[in-house]
Amino acid sequence: MLGIGLIIVLCLILAAEFINGWTDSPNSIATVVSTRVLTPKTAVIMATICNTIGAFFGAEVAKTIGTGIVKPEAINLITVGAAMVGIVVWSIIAWYFGLPTSESHALVAGLAGAGLATAGPSVLLWSGWVKVLTGLVFSTILGFFGGWFIAWLIRKLCVRMSRHVGQKLFSWLQIISAGAMALSHGSNDGQKFIGMFTLALVLGGAIPEFHVHPLTIVICSLIMGLGTSTGGWKIIKTMGQKMVKIEPYQGFAAQTSAAGSILLASSLGVPLSTTHTINTSLMGVSAANRISSIRWPVVGELVTAWILTFPICGLIGYLMALLFQFIF
Repeated sequence: MLGIGLIIVLCLILAAEFINGWTDSPNSIATVVSTRVLTPKTAVIMATICNTIGAFFGAEVAKTIGTGIVKPEAINLITVGAAMVGIVVWSIIAWYFGLPTSESHALVAGLAGAGLATAGPSVLLWSGWVKVLTGLVFSTILGFFGGWFIAWLIRKLCVRMSRHVGQKLFSWLQIISAGAMALSHGSNDGQKFIGMFTLALVLGGAIPEFHVHPLTIVICSLIMGLGTSTGGWKIIKTMGQKMVKIEPYQGFAAQTSAAGSILLASSLGVPLSTTHTINTSLMGVSAANRISSIRWPVVGELVTAWILTFPICGLIGYLMALLFQFIF
C-alpha cells in the first residue's frame, strides 16, 4: 500500500507532466497547425497517440533523469516533490505569457536545487550533467543547421516544381514529420517524468529498484496528452505564428530536423529540450530563406525565458525543499 507522502509526490509529478503537455508537447504540433495542414483537434489526437508510442522507445533518458542527475541514495521524496513544485510554478508563469519553456532544464534545475538543500553539493552527478550539456549542443547546433540544410536542399531540388504541387506534396509530408516530431518528443521529454515517477516509487519503497513499468509509461503519456489538449494553444500561436511565418515545406524541414536530433539524443540517453530543438530548427529554415524573416523580438523573449529557467527553478526547488524539511 502506498504511503500518503508517496501519493502526494506522485500527484505532483503528474501535475508537472500535465504542465509539460501545456507548455512543451505543443511544440511537436505547432507548425502543422499554424500552416493549416491539420486542424488543432486532429493534431492533438495525433500528438497524444505518437507521444505515447514514443515513450515506449527505450528507457535511457528515464534512467539518466532518475539516476544520473543526483545520487538517488542521497535524496528522498521531499527532494522530488520540491523539484516538481518548481517546475509547476515556473511553467504556469511562462504559459500565461505564451512562452514555450524547457521542461528539461526546469526538471534538472529543480532537482539539483532541491538536492542541494537536502544533501549538499556532493549529491550532484557530473556524468548526468555532461549529458545535459550535450543536449544543449544537440538542440542548438543540430536543430538550427539541420533545419537550414533541409530547407536549403528542398529549395534546390524543387525549384522547378509548381507552387500548387509543392504545397500539396509538403502538406502530406508535414503530417508525417509532425507525427515523427511527436514520437520523438515522447521518446525524450515523456521519458523524463517517467523517470521521476519511477524514482519516486523507489524512494517511497513501492518498488525495490529502478525499473520502468509499462503502466507508468501509459499513465504519464496520457496525462501529458491531456495537458496538450487543455492549454497548448498559446504556445502553438507563439511558435507557429509570432516567431516566424512558415510554409508547409519549411514546417516539414523544421520538424524533420528536430525529430532526427531528438531521436538521436534519446538513443544515447541524452535529455535535451524539445522546445529549444524545434525553435532553433524553425530559425534555421527561416534563415535558409532570409534571416530577416525571423522575428527577433519574439526570439529574444524565448531566449530570456530559457536563460531564466535554470536559476528560477533551481531556487524554487531549493527553497521548497527547505520548507518541506521544516514542515515534515
